[in-house]
Amino acid sequence: MTSNTDLLNSLKINRSTPTPTPSRQRLRLALAAAGVLVIAGIGFMALRGSKGPTVQTAEATAIGTGASANASVLDATGYVVARRMATVSAKVTGKVRDVLIEEGQKVEAGQVLAHLDPVDADAQRTLSASQLAAARSQIASVQAQLQQAEADAARLFTLSQQQLVSKSQNDQAIAQRDALRAQLTTAQRNAQVARDALRISDNGVDNTIVRAPFAGVVIAKSAQPGEIVSPLSAGGGFTRTGIGTIVDMNSLETEVEVGESFIGRVKAGMRTETVLNAYQDWKIPGHVIAIIPAADRGKATVKVRVALDARGDPRIVPDMGARVSFLEDAPPAQATAKPGVLIPASAVTHRNDKAVAFVVNAGKAVQRTLTLGRTLGDDREVLSGLAGGEQVVLEPPEALADGARVTVTRETSDE
Repeated sequence: MTSNTDLLNSLKINRSTPTPTPSRQRLRLALAAAGVLVIAGIGFMALRGSKGPTVQTAEATAIGTGASANASVLDATGYVVARRMATVSAKVTGKVRDVLIEEGQKVEAGQVLAHLDPVDADAQRTLSASQLAAARSQIASVQAQLQQAEADAARLFTLSQQQLVSKSQNDQAIAQRDALRAQLTTAQRNAQVARDALRISDNGVDNTIVRAPFAGVVIAKSAQPGEIVSPLSAGGGFTRTGIGTIVDMNSLETEVEVGESFIGRVKAGMRTETVLNAYQDWKIPGHVIAIIPAADRGKATVKVRVALDARGDPRIVPDMGARVSFLEDAPPAQATAKPGVLIPASAVTHRNDKAVAFVVNAGKAVQRTLTLGRTLGDDREVLSGLAGGEQVVLEPPEALADGARVTVTRETSDE
């Protein structure tokens, strides 16, 4: 047994044991703090590794997006054509004196494009003017003779009444007067013919001037000074049939060929979208002008004229390749419907008197405030708050909060 003396001796301080230095005390404190941090980190990682409550999700289905209003019922290819395009030529055959146009130049209606050599036309006009002057001088001569004949007839008539001259002399004076009257009428008609001939000669001179029939852009220059041009082909390779080609850029449209099997889908006035091969990202709105009532027997196609709302744009030029999409018009109720989504009714819950749903995003439940629409069977229409394709939590627990982590067991379909 241990005596009281031994117990007292055990309580004595051993002066021979060295006292710990301050540096060792700091080391022990640091190790203790590190241990606490490690334990706290392990606890935090354990909390983060928690999977949260297990939920089921369903996909929100987009409805009423209005896509059907722009749905294409038919696509066809064709080319840009001009309704007003003319190869301008002179009305007469002649040698070109000068050409006043170049490719790409804009011209106005009536603008002078070229001149032909007017030597022959000027000579013909000079001759017609001389003939008119001769006819007018003849009228003056006949008028003077007629004036004298009328005076003689009046005097002889008076003398005949007084029986101072014979009746035959009076009759001869009257006949002379009437003959001169007829000659005056003939001379006046000849003068009118000469005036008409002069006007025709003036037109002949004007025909040596080539003018633009309408406003447009020159796309081709066909003749040069010194060449012979003719409105009709002379059968040789040295006679031009035109001065240049002008296109009215405001008359451009698209012409496509639609197969007979699909022409029933196209209607006059139908909305279209045209994409040019040169500008693939540019969709040009338009409409169907007309369906040409004739079919190509060899290709089994029908031509359709399509208007371009961007007519006059410098990027659109004739003969460009184009693809036209014929768009189906949506019913008025569907065209005015607002975009929305459809979700199962079980995904809708209430928080603070507001209809909400929880969307699973990166393993967390994100709360969304909803604007509800119609009830469609077991589904609810959501007008705002959700987008098509998002995953919503079905029957969310009352304890589920915004931003809480969740575990998805499986996805169900709302079909």
